Amino acid sequence: MAEFSTSVVNKGDVSIIYLKGYLDAHTAPALEDNFMKLIDENKFKIIANFSELEYISSAGLGVFMAYIEKIRDNKGDIKLTNMSEKVFNIFDLLGFPLLYEIFKTEEEALEKFNESKSVGNE
Repeated sequence: MAEFSTSVVNKGDVSIIYLKGYLDAHTAPALEDNFMKLIDENKFKIIANFSELEYISSAGLGVFMAYIEKIRDNKGDIKLTNMSEKVFNIFDLLGFPLLYEIFKTEEEALEKFNESKSVGNE
């Protein structure tokens, strides 16, 4: 079975989930656990860093769709970063760039979250 792992690092009030390996129907529950734990901790500003993700299936994409509404209802967001061209093409094919902000680097996504904080109420 393909390997998949995640790790979560907090930078201020933003949580970064690092994805590694193959995200498919068999490994998606691990990512779901990350999202549920962050939501339980009232952490709604989330960056998913794809720098070490080699593959994502529709089940993996479904995890992002399953939690985005709850996160945005709590004035948060999920921003996506560091995608390989292969992974980005899958997201692009399914119209994800219309639903999610996708950044080349984690730093750009962090800046975007910090921008919205300094603007005040949105």
